[in-house]
This record gives sequence, C-alpha cells and structure tokens, in this order.
Amino acid sequence: MKRRMIRYFKHIFGTLLVLLLIGLSFLVYENGSIGYAQNPKRFDLDKDGPYIFSTQDSLWEVQYIRGNRKDGFFTDTNYYPKSDTIPLRTHFALDGSEFEFELHSNFQIPPSIYEDTAPIFAISDIESGYQAFRDMLIQNGIINTQLEWTFEQGHLVLLGDFVDRGFSTTQVLWFIYKLEQEAKIQGGKVHFILGNHELKNLQSRYMDAAKKYHAVAGILKKHQHHLYDMDAFIGQWLRSKNTIEKINGVLFTHGGIHPDVAEAKLSLERMNAINRNYYNQAYYPQPKPSITQSIISTKTGLCWYRGYFKDELSSSDIDAQLDIWQAKAVVVGHTIQSKVQGYYNNKVIAIDVKHPKDYNKNWPHKSSEGLWIVNNNYFRTLSNGEKIAL
Repeated sequence: MKRRMIRYFKHIFGTLLVLLLIGLSFLVYENGSIGYAQNPKRFDLDKDGPYIFSTQDSLWEVQYIRGNRKDGFFTDTNYYPKSDTIPLRTHFALDGSEFEFELHSNFQIPPSIYEDTAPIFAISDIESGYQAFRDMLIQNGIINTQLEWTFEQGHLVLLGDFVDRGFSTTQVLWFIYKLEQEAKIQGGKVHFILGNHELKNLQSRYMDAAKKYHAVAGILKKHQHHLYDMDAFIGQWLRSKNTIEKINGVLFTHGGIHPDVAEAKLSLERMNAINRNYYNQAYYPQPKPSITQSIISTKTGLCWYRGYFKDELSSSDIDAQLDIWQAKAVVVGHTIQSKVQGYYNNKVIAIDVKHPKDYNKNWPHKSSEGLWIVNNNYFRTLSNGEKIAL
C-alpha cells in the first residue's frame, strides 16, 4: 500500500512537472515572461507629476503629488495663463532622478508624410517603462546623459503603446513631450504614432493601467478617465497625434494595414482624420460595413491589425499595398516578437519586443531593441547601441 502511494505521488509530481515545463516553453515561444521581485518604490508618489488640467477660467491647473501613505498625500497646485511658457519637472522614483522641460500650449496636428535624407530610429511598445526607454535612447545616441536631444535632424519614431502595464506612464509621456520640444529646435522630429493602448485610455478604457493611477486620480480628486480627457493637457496633446505616417518612403503604423483598408486607397491624411474622429469613442460593430469601420475596428484597424503574422497576406498583397502609397516598407509594433525582424523580404518590419520593466525583474530577462534606418538600409539596434543588418 505504501509503495503504491509513493508511485501515485511520483506520477502526480511528474505530470505537474511536465505541465510546468510545457507552460514555460509556451511562454518563451510566445516571447512572454514572468515578472517577479517587485520594487516597493512603484507606489512612491511623492513629487509625482505634473498633472495638468484646463480650468473654467482658461488657466492651466498644474498639480504635483506630495506625501506618502504613512503621513498622507496632498497636492502642490499652481495656476498659469495658457499663453505662458511654463517651467516643469518630472521625478522618477526608482532612481530619484528628474528632468526639466517647458510647457507650450500651441501644439498642432502633425503632417502625415515627411521626405528628407535624415536617419530614422524607431521603437515601440515601451508600456510605461521609462528607464528602458531613456537608456535605449542614450545608448543609441538620440540623447546624451543629460537627457538632451542630440539626434540633430533625425526622426525618432515612437510606434505606439507607450502607456499601460507599468508604473511610469507619467514619466514616459512627459519625456516624449520634452524630446518633442527639443527636437524642433534642432530641426529634428519626434513622431508619436498612437497605438491601441493610447486609444484605450483616450476612450476611458483604463483596465490595463497600473493600480498606481487609480490612487493618483483619487489624490487629485478626480476619476481615472479624467487623466486623459479633453480637459487634461496630456489628453489634448495625444489627440493631436496620427495613427499612420510615411517617413522617407517608409510607412509607420502600430498594428498594420488590413486588405479592406488598403482596397479603399485613401490618403494617409484621410485615414488619420477618420481615426482622429473616433479617438473619444470605443469601436463597436455596426450592421452596415464601411471603410470607417475597417479603419477603427479592433480587428482590422490601423492600431489593431495583426494579419502580417497570421499568413493572411501574400508577398504580392504586400507589394500592392506599398504601391498604393508609393512606399518601400511598412514598420509595425503591436505583435510581440523575439527580436526586431523583417518579413516579406523586409517589406514588413516588426519591432515590438518585450522591454524591461522599471519596478520588477522578468524571467526570461528581456532587453530593449529598436530599428535604425539610414540610407535605405535597415538595422536591428540593441540596448547597447550595437547595430545588426536585417
């Protein structure tokens, strides 16, 4: 009887071990990871901000959170005319660092097409990881160690999903805003092309946001959706951004271009305008199909499509798509990869990789990657600045 019980438990243990190994293998195959060793500083809200909202008196209300859970929280609040240039700073709790920038209220909808000979550096799906984002830009010469723009007339393309799933959304968004201002002075450009997670937050769908931001909203005496609504400076700024652009002959969009969208042969400006009209409204299927539905759909939309990686298109389909907009390639994020890599003879380039998180470790360990384009050549660029030709 005793031997039978031992054999039984050995069988159970063996089965569980096999299932565990299968599960871990599948996780690695799907380019996923397991988070562990969470740093308690992720809930350190002292100096967090700024959080900026429009008032009924046409002023900007600028708030920073102060305090801690033991002694309580409060806000430092100041008001500024919208015509002012406002000096601001953002604090990063993990290492105690800060960066400074100025707020300007005159942002505009960017063009959809750019043509010059400057290099392009593209990265996507940072998912609120400020440290990995910052260090990647330093190692690749986009900024210096003082976090100042050094890419001159270059194009920094941020291909969506820079929010959610992390505790540094505020830091990431203001850092992008800072770099955008500095690039303009030198003739460079920061292209913040929205992904599906930016859309989710604009549409009050914050289920993927870190719990920190529920607390932030409460301290500010607001609801979480107010952080991105039309009264929030960040919300207004994000609503000015595009969902597809062509830069030096290369298309950039977060998800991809579904055949139904391509078939309509709309201009990039028109597709951006259609998407922008629905930034405030979540998609829902309607009885009568339309090109608008295709563009904003959570299946076929520019910010959502994954068909390049499901064998839905042939090489001739890709060529036909590129011909419509006279493009050489399309670069996408959204669908996670083991590394930055090209498909369809480098006519589709996927750059969504699993980046390190600020406040926890991951197994397997992940390293950031991006895409470098110079003189019509494509390079997979690593977190140490090394470049590998695709």
